[in-house]
Amino acid sequence: MSLFPDAKILDINLTTKEILNRTIPGDIYRLYPGGSALAVYLILQDMPAGVDPLSPDNMLVFSVSPFTGLSMSGLSRIVVSAKSPLTGTIGDSQAGGYFPVYLKGNGYDAVVIRGRSDKPVYVYLDDAKVEIRDAGKMWGHITGESEKLIREDLGEEKVEIAQIGPAGENMVRFANIINMCSRANGRNGMGAVMGSKNLKALVLKKNKNLKPADPEAFKSITKNVKEQLEKNQTVAGLGKFGTDGDLEGFNKEGFLPTRNWNSGYFPEGAKEITGTTMYETVLKDRETCYACSVRCKRVVEIPDVVDPLYGGPEYETCGTFGSYCCIGDLATICLANQLCNMYGLDTISCGATIAFAMECYEKGVINDKDTGGLKLKFGNKEIIASLVE
Repeated sequence: MSLFPDAKILDINLTTKEILNRTIPGDIYRLYPGGSALAVYLILQDMPAGVDPLSPDNMLVFSVSPFTGLSMSGLSRIVVSAKSPLTGTIGDSQAGGYFPVYLKGNGYDAVVIRGRSDKPVYVYLDDAKVEIRDAGKMWGHITGESEKLIREDLGEEKVEIAQIGPAGENMVRFANIINMCSRANGRNGMGAVMGSKNLKALVLKKNKNLKPADPEAFKSITKNVKEQLEKNQTVAGLGKFGTDGDLEGFNKEGFLPTRNWNSGYFPEGAKEITGTTMYETVLKDRETCYACSVRCKRVVEIPDVVDPLYGGPEYETCGTFGSYCCIGDLATICLANQLCNMYGLDTISCGATIAFAMECYEKGVINDKDTGGLKLKFGNKEIIASLVE
């Protein structure tokens, strides 16, 4: 008998509406202990080769680590995996926030979504209660609006929501899954897979907190972690300036992607889009994920332009919408980040796609007729919002 616990799996078929609870024995689970490993194990056990990523036969798996839910910095992560519509290989995407802890608090190590609903739905979990609910009212809405509508529909505020926006509904191949309107399972089209299943959201009610098997031993490991992190200059800088704190150093080293990677140096605009500039100008707050002492998540606000609900840009977003496109304007980047989080688009793929289009335009591969009259020149910040939309 394995000392490792069994993994608890919620298995939902949206075609047949069948809902199953099953377990992975501890001796198997210890070999694939949560997160990416467990998700890929589940997919490779059940999904045949050659599946179309946007067909009902693709499996979408939400999974967490055995340690998720414990009060320690860095443990609150949710992995979403499926066959990627962007690459045709495994898609593995991770996000933070409180959604992972809520999943573990409802008693599950993974949720498997199969099939395709005949109409838009969302899945609601409240401990042993699992419901497939109508999402017709939420379909077509941006993430902030959908969150309100879901909470109204349930009559419940204490829920965490992982959802797709219009990008996922329309199966854009780099569509995200968004929670808290600012945390994204991005990069490889997991939102498109979710949209192909007519699944608007996975919604979790707050339930029990996870407790360590040996509280005293756990306390000895976590003792003074917050104080130690605060003393670490690198970690303190990450909390204060976010991941965008690295941008200025990358530029000095000649490794800041510029002009669609034709250059690694952005002398005319890098200083205007650094984490320091963000901290000194538009930063409203620093958010955290569950039990994390770093508090690196940016929350920006620009009155009448950018809503703090949608967080703020990370380094990659400032890189792709900034230096990639030769845009040295933080307000433009913050707006682009907000639009991506509203629609459920990956900021890296979106910004890089725009930069590629700009290079094509400047080299004459595409012209005004192709762009509908938009001047896709590097540095033209006026067109960024229109291109995202």
